[in-house]
Amino acid sequence: MKTTDKSSTDAPKAVKKKSHPFWQWFWLSFLVGSLAYAWYSFYVPANDVVWADDTVSAREIASESDKNMLLFFTGEWCVPCRIMKREIFADKEVMKIVNAQVVPVMIDIDDPDAAEIVQQYQVGGTPITIFTDPDGQVLDYAVGKIGKAKFLEMLDDLGGAGS
Repeated sequence: MKTTDKSSTDAPKAVKKKSHPFWQWFWLSFLVGSLAYAWYSFYVPANDVVWADDTVSAREIASESDKNMLLFFTGEWCVPCRIMKREIFADKEVMKIVNAQVVPVMIDIDDPDAAEIVQQYQVGGTPITIFTDPDGQVLDYAVGKIGKAKFLEMLDDLGGAGS
């Protein structure tokens, strides 16, 4: 009688099953879509809006030039703010009107130096767009992300875009 000694090399080998092509396509598409969305959310092109350094200097400039002020409350982490910066403030038409008609100030609500103005206008979130007269009295405001058409309409209602 022959004895057969089964060694570990004779054991059935585990066969790695290749995934279905649908899942390969799905995960590749998911990755590409996710990267595109991340780029869309965080990309902000440079703009030529002449932002004032702070609200004090903006008020002085607004008083001297008889212009209203644009206060844009934002945060480094704020995705809707980044989208507004890309879709509104990087637009050539908007840049031209903003520079000609108002004194713009971008205010980072996380900056400790901005705490007083954030409290003054009771800003609790971002983005918030406020138009004021040179004395700081609110003329118009929008809470949340707004589009170019709404922004230009707000400027026009101030009498700035059509002048």
